[in-house]
Amino acid sequence: MGTPTSNRTSTSNRMKFPHLRQDFAASLVVFLVALPLCVGVAVASGVPAELGLVTGIVGGLVTGLLPGSSLQVSGPAAGLTVLVFEAVSEYGLAVLGVIVLATGLIQLAMGALKLGRYFRAISVAVVEGMLAGIGLVLIAGQLYSVAGAEAPASGLGKLAGLPGLIADSAGSAEALASFGLGAGTIAVLVLWKHLPKKVRTVPGALGAVALATLVTLAFGLPVATVEVKGLLDSIQLPGFESVGELASVGVLGTVVAFVLIASAESLFSAAAVDRLHDGPRTEYDKELMAQGAGNTVCGLLGALPMTAVIVRSAANVQAGARTKASRVMHGLWLLLFAALLPAVLAYIPLPALAGILVHAGWKLIPLRGIVSLWREHRGEALILVVTAVSIVAISMFEGVLIGLALAVAKTAWEASHLKLEVIDKGAGPVQAYLSGNATFLRLPKILDNLEALPQDRPVELDLSGLHHLDHACRTALENWAERHSATGTEPVKVTAP
Repeated sequence: MGTPTSNRTSTSNRMKFPHLRQDFAASLVVFLVALPLCVGVAVASGVPAELGLVTGIVGGLVTGLLPGSSLQVSGPAAGLTVLVFEAVSEYGLAVLGVIVLATGLIQLAMGALKLGRYFRAISVAVVEGMLAGIGLVLIAGQLYSVAGAEAPASGLGKLAGLPGLIADSAGSAEALASFGLGAGTIAVLVLWKHLPKKVRTVPGALGAVALATLVTLAFGLPVATVEVKGLLDSIQLPGFESVGELASVGVLGTVVAFVLIASAESLFSAAAVDRLHDGPRTEYDKELMAQGAGNTVCGLLGALPMTAVIVRSAANVQAGARTKASRVMHGLWLLLFAALLPAVLAYIPLPALAGILVHAGWKLIPLRGIVSLWREHRGEALILVVTAVSIVAISMFEGVLIGLALAVAKTAWEASHLKLEVIDKGAGPVQAYLSGNATFLRLPKILDNLEALPQDRPVELDLSGLHHLDHACRTALENWAERHSATGTEPVKVTAP
C-alpha cells in the first residue's frame, strides 16, 4: 500500500522541481569553483578569509533567490580586489562595511529607477580597460604574495619593485619555496584543460589548491597559510562612527567607484551568460536590484562587495543548471562548509591562493581583443590602453574617470563628423556642400575652408545634407556669408538644412 503513495510523492516533487537533479549537480560544481576563489579574493583584499565566504553565501542565498538573471552566480570578484584593498588600507575594515552598504542601497535605487539598462551603454573599451588595469595591478601585487613578501602600496610601486623582489627571493630558501609553490599552482591551472576528462570534473582552481596543500603538508614547506578566525568572529556590523565616514569625499569617491565597477561588471556578465544558454533572458533592472540587495546585506555584515562573476556563472551553465536553484544551493554548501569545516582553511598555503589570483588577473587582460581592436577601431583601443595605464599609474577611480572622459570626447568628436565638398567649374558660382553634423567642435575647420574660397566669386552654400546644425555654427555661417557678400560679389545663396 505504501508504494503507490511513495510514487505519487516522487512524481509530485518532480513536477514542482523538474530540474532538481541537474541543478543539484551544477550547484556542487559551482561550490567547488567558488570556494577557493572566495578565500583567495578575501586574502588578497586584506580581509579575513571568512568574509569572502560570507559574500559568497549572501550571493547564493540572497541574490540567488531574487529575479534578474536566472543562471549567473554572484560572489566576491577578483575585479574589485584592488579597490577593496585600497579602501581597507586607507579607511579600515569597519568602514568597508559602510561603503558596501551604501553601494547596495544606490544599486537598489538605480534598479528601481530602471537605470540598469543604461549600463549597457558604457563604452566596452572603458570596461575592458578597467579590467585590464585591475588585472595588471592584481598580477603585480600577487607576485609578492607568491614570493611571501609584502607588496608596495601603489601600482607603479608594485611594478617597479619586481626586479628587487626577484633578487631578494633568489637568496632566501623560504622565498624560493613559496615562489615554487605559487608557480606550480599557476602551472597546474594552465595545464588543467589538457588533463583527462575524468580529472577535469574537478574544477581547476580547487585541484590546484588541493595539490599545493598536499605538497606543503607532505614536504613541510615553510610557507604562510590562511589565518582562521571563525565565521562569527570575522563579521563586524558597521557602527555609527563608521557611517559618519560617508561625509568624507574620499569615501564617497570609493562608493561611486564600487557602484560603477560592480554594476557594470555584473550587467556585462549577465549579457555574456545570456549568450551561453537558451533560457530566460536577463531583466537588467531587476538584476541590478538583486545585486543591490546582496551588497546591502554584505555591507550590514561587514563583508566584501559582490558582483556577478563570469567564471562561476559559466561553470553553472556548463554544468547543466536549469534554474536559479543551483546558485541558491551553492550558497547553502558554502554556508555549511564555513560552519562545519572552517579549520580546513588553515591548511591552505597563501602562495597557492596568490597563484590562483595571478592566473585570474591574466585572464582579465584582453590581449587578443586589443590586437583586433587596434586593427579595426584604433580610437577604442587607445581608450582601453589609456584606461588601463591610468589605473596602474594613478588609481582605480581616477583611471575609470579618465577612460569615461576619453570615451565621451571620442563620441562627441565622431558625432561632429563633417564633410565639405567644393565644386568650382572655373566660371559661375562656386558650389559648397556641407554634410554630416556641424557642431562647434568642427567650427574652426568649417570657417578655414569657407574663407579659402575665392572672394571675387559668388558662392552657393548647400546645407541640406546636414543632420545637425548647432547655434554656434549657424551664427558663424551667417556672419561669414555677410562678410563674403560685402566684398561686392553677389549675396551668398544658402540652402537651409
